[in-house]
Amino acid sequence: MANRRHAHEDDHGSLRSHLTGYVLSLVLTFISFGAVMGELLPPRAGLLMIVTLCIVQLLVQLVFFLHLGPRKGQRGNTAIFACTVFLIAIVVSGSLWVMHNANLNMMPMQSVPVGSSR
Repeated sequence: MANRRHAHEDDHGSLRSHLTGYVLSLVLTFISFGAVMGELLPPRAGLLMIVTLCIVQLLVQLVFFLHLGPRKGQRGNTAIFACTVFLIAIVVSGSLWVMHNANLNMMPMQSVPVGSSR
């Protein structure tokens, strides 16, 4: 029974790993909030910091809450997640490409160049 309970904790994480993930998520959120509300950085640097912290928090949540990673029991979930991200990227980028081309091809032709005084 003890081995079965230990295997279950490995698959779904332990209380310690969940608390670690929770604390890390809170710290990253407070750092982001503090940087924005305190106006500590110029806008471009602040945006870069927020995006970086966002990516770090995404990784923390994937590892500590969704239990994705390179360990043997997690490889299948990690591969499925990677394929899902890849397919979503294809759909989003393809949709943006189609909308951009549709916008270019459906714009009416202008007989007078913009800015000329005719």
